[in-house]
Amino acid sequence: MRAVIQRVKAASVVVGSEVVGKIGSGMLVFLAVAKDDSDEQLDWMVNKVSELRVFEDDDGKMNLSANEAGAEFLVVSQFTLLGDCVKGRRPSFDKAAEPQKAEDLYGRFVEKLRQKNFKVETGKFRADMQVSLVNDGPVTFVIDSSK
Repeated sequence: MRAVIQRVKAASVVVGSEVVGKIGSGMLVFLAVAKDDSDEQLDWMVNKVSELRVFEDDDGKMNLSANEAGAEFLVVSQFTLLGDCVKGRRPSFDKAAEPQKAEDLYGRFVEKLRQKNFKVETGKFRADMQVSLVNDGPVTFVIDSSK
């Protein structure tokens, strides 16, 4: 699994003319599922994202986890994070999981965050989405469960 997480003051996802997901302060998570991902990578990624200390404490240091900061999550599926652009001019998506597997692991990622008592909003899997955000910092990290 690969994720790009952004600490945000607000974020939303629109499909067509409908807002399908919207949060206040928290994390926008773009999530990609690879062919070889399993429950092990899923659990690792959920724990890493939810426990990463990227929110500021009273001294202005990144020292608080999402739980400690009362953060919300907006999780958006984005298989293009696994695009390989090394050869040629067209990205290869050979490393991305098939849609059924990707949707299953994506849904389970969201559910596991909810089980940790976070407010979690989502995009719409396999839809053309417009994502808006106010990046807080800016603070952005790339997390890869294979590393």
